[in-house]
Amino acid sequence: MKKSEPIQTRISVRLTPKASSNAITDYAGGIVSMRITAPPIEGAANAACCEFLAEALGVRKSQVSLVSGAKSRSKVLLVTELPADESERRLTQLSEKRRSAERSSAE
Repeated sequence: MKKSEPIQTRISVRLTPKASSNAITDYAGGIVSMRITAPPIEGAANAACCEFLAEALGVRKSQVSLVSGAKSRSKVLLVTELPADESERRLTQLSEKRRSAERSSAE
């Protein structure tokens, strides 16, 4: 009997470190724009990015890991045990909530 392939989703992230707060600022074109308060020193921003994305998606921290972009603002993260369509739904929902909050605060 063949073992089934593990569920894995790759998520592209555009990260802004040393921000005033942690936030997902946008999700468009398959890329998550994210701000993190941690500085880009000794992997602190990378770790914070993985932790914050895990929290935002509602998964364990151990399910999110950095695949590429350790020294770049553009990163690819791997999320295990979360199907791609579900991660996309959750990220879209978070982005729409943020846009809605920005519109209501601007009025």
